[in-house]
Formats: sequence, structure tokens, C-alpha cells
Amino acid sequence: MAEIEFRSDVTVELVRSSAHDSDVLFAARVSTQGEQTLEESMHTPESRAEDEKRDKGLINYLMRDRHGSPFEHNSMTFYVQAPIFVFREFMRHRIASYNEESARYRELNPVFYVPAPARNLIQVGKPGAYDFVPGTAEQAALTREATIHAVSVAYQEYERMLEAGIAREVARGVLPVATYSSMYVTMNARSLMNFLSLRTKREGTHFPSFPQREIEMVAEKMEDEWAKLMPLTYAAFNEHGRVSP
Repeated sequence: MAEIEFRSDVTVELVRSSAHDSDVLFAARVSTQGEQTLEESMHTPESRAEDEKRDKGLINYLMRDRHGSPFEHNSMTFYVQAPIFVFREFMRHRIASYNEESARYRELNPVFYVPAPARNLIQVGKPGAYDFVPGTAEQAALTREATIHAVSVAYQEYERMLEAGIAREVARGVLPVATYSSMYVTMNARSLMNFLSLRTKREGTHFPSFPQREIEMVAEKMEDEWAKLMPLTYAAFNEHGRVSP
């Protein structure tokens, strides 16, 4: 049997992007200025400071008054490695394009998620308005021990079925949702803002969210990449309560 690997992290890589604040500005200004070439829209050295101030003001206006369509004319593709249960939550967001690794066509690697010791374990409050708090050392040890035992047995049975000639699409049924998978996901900034508003917990948001920590880990890494691509849009998103326009 292949050696089993246990992880407590997620992988997010920006593999391709065409996403700039200027994409938002071009799309918004076509409403009032009509067709423009890229050269006609560029700042001149003499007007740069005033134009940048105007650009920031326009993006803030669009975000504040929720004129959302200009934020759709861009694209980001991320490569994500995470436990299957994260992908099942992610794909409830019907605002992106997905391609996930298929256990019908390839044998999955023996990589499984085990919560890190710092992962909060105890739910306090009612659904829709609850928090998670740390567990005891005993609870953390039990979580790790039980998870390692369960996934090890499951993978052993998975391997046994494959060795007996059973189809991968049948054998995969014994694998738990803690199994790592991988996918490419492509979305625009408006869709990403919607995802972040629901899958991150931040002070000062207009509509508080209570995401599962593991999908929040993915969201945080995606947010870091997006913030570097579209700083004006990112700043406006935070300034106006992290609500997708």
C-alpha cells in the first residue's frame, strides 16, 4: 500500500489572469463615452494624478451603488488542492467554471485532511449565528486519532478493491470526504467578491458570514492573489462592507 500523507493546509495558485482595475473602468465608461481604443483611454503624464483620483472615485461609486456588471470583464483561474468536502461547498457557488480531478479515471493519491491542532473544534450558538472555540487537548487528540484511523482503513479497502480489478468509479465509494482532490476554477471579480463575502468572516462586513474554516482558508489565499491584481477594486470592496455589487 502506498504511504499515506496527512495535511492540514490547502494549496491555491493563480495560474492565469486577465484582471485589472482598468477593465472595470473601460466597461463602465462605455456607457457614457462609447467606443474607445486603449490608447485613447490611457492616462497622459500631465493628467495622471487627476485621472487616478477620478478612477478611484468611479470604482467606489460603482461598488457603493452596486453597479455590478463592469466588474465582470476580467478573468482569474486558480488551481486549488483541498479536501473533497471543501469542493462540495465551493461548487454550490454557481458563479464560476470548474474542472475537478476525476476518481473515475485515475487512482486518487493517499492524501487526507487532518485538522491542525489550532483548528477550533467546539460549536457555540445556533446555526446561522454561531462561533467555533478551541477544544481540549483530549478532544484534539481524539480528532486526530479517529481521522487517521478512519482514512487509513478506507484507503486500505480502496487499494484492496483496485487490486482485485474493481473499477475505480466503484472503489472510490469507500473514500471519505477528507480525501484531497484538485481543481481549476475560473471566475471574474464580481463572482469572487460574492464568494469572499460568504466564505470569509471579517469585522465590519454589512452581512456577517459564518464559513467553515477549511473553505475560508481557500478563500483567504484567493483573496490575497486578487488584491494584488485589482487594488482599487479590492479597496472599494472592503470600504463598502465586503458586499458584491
